[in-house]
Formats: sequence, structure tokens, C-alpha cells
Amino acid sequence: MDAQLKRGLLDICVLAAIKDEDSYGYKIIKDLKPYTELSESTLYTILKRLEAAEMLTVRTAEHEGRLRKYYRITAVGMRRIEEFRQEWEDVMKIYRFVTKEGQAYE
Repeated sequence: MDAQLKRGLLDICVLAAIKDEDSYGYKIIKDLKPYTELSESTLYTILKRLEAAEMLTVRTAEHEGRLRKYYRITAVGMRRIEEFRQEWEDVMKIYRFVTKEGQAYE
């Protein structure tokens, strides 16, 4: 898969994983596991990029005697998910064209 396309899809996956509730790194990886493989190093790179783009915020809280970073989606992040949904319709039109049955080949 094209690296830029995969990067964009992973960004959207991370945003979607935190859109309904605040979450933390390990839980995000666990929530995404049925859909895509994501290493910790890749996740934290994505989280930093999304934070820099103001698509999420970070807060630190104590959990069982340790500090844990929790991530929350922002309005900018929610807009990005909506933009993705609209863009994906165009991608699916192209996909249906490329994969249509009975296509003649020369």
C-alpha cells in the first residue's frame, strides 16, 4: 500500500478510536488490533502528529500509581473524520470502477 495513503488511514483510525471517549496508548492499540497492526512506536508518532495538528489534546493522570497519558479528540479532529467520510465516497467510486466485473481487457 502507498505509504502516504496508509499514513492517512492510520491517522483516521487513531482519531476514530478516541472519538467516543478519551483513551491511552495501549488501549488504542488493542482497540485497533482487529482492523490493523499498529506498533507502539508508530502509534506515538501518529499521536504526536495529531496533537501538533490540533486534532487531539493530551492530559496526564495517575492510574494505579503510574502516570498515564490520555488522548481526547478535538473539534478539528472530528471535522477530519467527517472530511474522510466524504473523501472515501470518491475513493470507493474509483475502486468500483477499477474492480468492476466483466471488464474487457485487451
